[in-house]
Amino acid sequence: MRAVTANGEHAVRIGASSGLWSRVLLLLLALCTLTAAVFATATPARAADSTPAPQAAYLADRLRENPVYVTDQLPREFPLSTAPELARLTKKTGVPTYVLVLPSQSSVDGKQLLGTVHDRLGRDGLYVLVDGTEVAAATAYGVRAPADAALTVSRYELPYDAGPLLIFERFVDVVALGEEKAAARAEAARETYRDDEPADMYIGPSDRRNQSFLTGILLTGVPLMILLMAGYARRRRRRSGAERRIPRWVTPGAAVLTATAIALTAPAVFDQTRSSAATPPTPADLSARVERVAAGLKRDPVYTDPESPRVLDARRLDRLHERIRDFRRSEGGGPVYVSLVPQTPESESAGDSMLFAAAVHAKVREDGLYVVADPDDGTIDFYNHGLRLDTNRLSFNLPESVTFGDSRADEADDHLLGDRLDRFMTFLDETPRTDRPGSEPAPAAAPRAADENTLPPLFATDFWPGLFVGAFLALLLSGVATGATWIVTGLRRRRSPVPEPAGLLPSTSPTEPSASYLRRTAHAELSALTREFTSPDEHTRAWDHLDAAMLLLDGDLDGARKSGTGPATLVAVVVLARAGRAALTGDTNDLCCGVNPLHGPAVSRHHVRVSAEGEAISRRLLPVCEPCRDTAIAEPGGIPGRLLRLPGAASGDSRPPYYDATDGPLSALPGGIARLIDKVRETAGVH
Repeated sequence: MRAVTANGEHAVRIGASSGLWSRVLLLLLALCTLTAAVFATATPARAADSTPAPQAAYLADRLRENPVYVTDQLPREFPLSTAPELARLTKKTGVPTYVLVLPSQSSVDGKQLLGTVHDRLGRDGLYVLVDGTEVAAATAYGVRAPADAALTVSRYELPYDAGPLLIFERFVDVVALGEEKAAARAEAARETYRDDEPADMYIGPSDRRNQSFLTGILLTGVPLMILLMAGYARRRRRRSGAERRIPRWVTPGAAVLTATAIALTAPAVFDQTRSSAATPPTPADLSARVERVAAGLKRDPVYTDPESPRVLDARRLDRLHERIRDFRRSEGGGPVYVSLVPQTPESESAGDSMLFAAAVHAKVREDGLYVVADPDDGTIDFYNHGLRLDTNRLSFNLPESVTFGDSRADEADDHLLGDRLDRFMTFLDETPRTDRPGSEPAPAAAPRAADENTLPPLFATDFWPGLFVGAFLALLLSGVATGATWIVTGLRRRRSPVPEPAGLLPSTSPTEPSASYLRRTAHAELSALTREFTSPDEHTRAWDHLDAAMLLLDGDLDGARKSGTGPATLVAVVVLARAGRAALTGDTNDLCCGVNPLHGPAVSRHHVRVSAEGEAISRRLLPVCEPCRDTAIAEPGGIPGRLLRLPGAASGDSRPPYYDATDGPLSALPGGIARLIDKVRETAGVH
């Protein structure tokens, strides 16, 4: 009885203990559930799963159908129509190759995605991910392929603008080399381009505008420069009395030929026509994604892009469907279509969600509120096509944390789109209704894909301003060149005591010399004669010239530099000194150019016209140098402009010829140098 009692008490004790442990376990389970809920609320949600299983499953199915899958979301960069070319290139690898061309996705690790797709597909081979601009990732499963080396070469050897197709071609070429050669090439690429990236293959619109601007400058600047400088040179020759008989058409002809050469050469030098390697898409390429999304929305008001990571788990997706149904049944409500699709600049709408929504609405052919949620950057946009909603009020009341997200949304892989879309539906429920259906303004058209990467013509844009700048620069540079020539010539004449060669005198001697020029020239020529002269007995004729020149200066060599010496005297000294130096070489010519004595020796006598236009025709028999003789024969009216006129010979604008400006010894020069010597001695009283 005691034992029984004891056993019964023990049994009761055991039953009580079991009930206690059950309550403790239930309490612990409740605490764990509460803790998990707290952490789920406090920690940003990840993209439904850290591994992109739904995305990988969809892509694996596509690769099972075709080993090359090209997205329809990049028609402006990598259109669907390039898939056959991509498939042709994959055959060069020598191993089974599976290629995915997808939009760039910031929340997806490329190698992880390829690994998951491989596991889903269950086939060994080389798996490659192209993100629309480059080969983003590559991994070999069960085959020998230098994926890493090929990836390195494709990234180092080619510039960023080479285009994904050319980059992929370089990738498969390196894979085909084998592991050893591919590794060596990868190392060489690292060494070559460690500090300097390869040059760009294409230019942009701003570069083309610079080319057009430069072409315009050259097209007007160079020919105009030729005309201006040729005119300046011709004026210098005319003033120097050594103008050559060049046909008048030569200079304009040279300018026209230069302009023609520039116009024909520029398009050959600046021969770029495109700013990108992108293949122009076909109309089917540009409509493929819109048709896919529209077909999906006709079946389900929420379309989740299967190529992107899942951002709505089953619970949030069901919640969104429920909210959409409730709004549709509400008073003044209507259909809501949600597109969870990335908006990239390479898409058919060029990243414009308004344009995308309008295109989808046109394909769905149902009025409603069209919501575009980007799973990549997390933005939410909405457009009212036919619902009686005050969407202006909705836009004003909707906080940015819903449309753009906050810091928590930025940190989350799914951008908290599930919660934010739920909040959006709450604001939508509270939006006032209107009497009239709402509508959106017509969106601006996206850039024409065929023209988007086409450079403007060379002879357009900044070419026209370049024409004006070229003309201005030609005027400026010709002025600078003229000034620089004048300065250099002046300095050379001042600093160089060496006389100019006799052959250059007709082209360098002025017709209206300044007094300072005459003083410098007379001193230089007489000093040279003094240095070269050795003995009066050996060079009697040269001595006569030197003696006459010194008589003009009263025996003082430095008298040529004195300001009191007259211009006519200085010209006579120059002529005598030059003739004396010529006599030292055995030259017996006694004639000096009578048109301009500074021209040097004459070659013959000729009747020349010495009266200017508008005056009575007057002729004189004068000794002439060769250029003056040619002018007297070919253009008699040009001689008056070549006559030497002395400085200070007359007041006013006109100066008389040298032989009329003085009655001193110089007036005897047309009769010959011997006559000049006699006149000097006669004037000085020397016999």
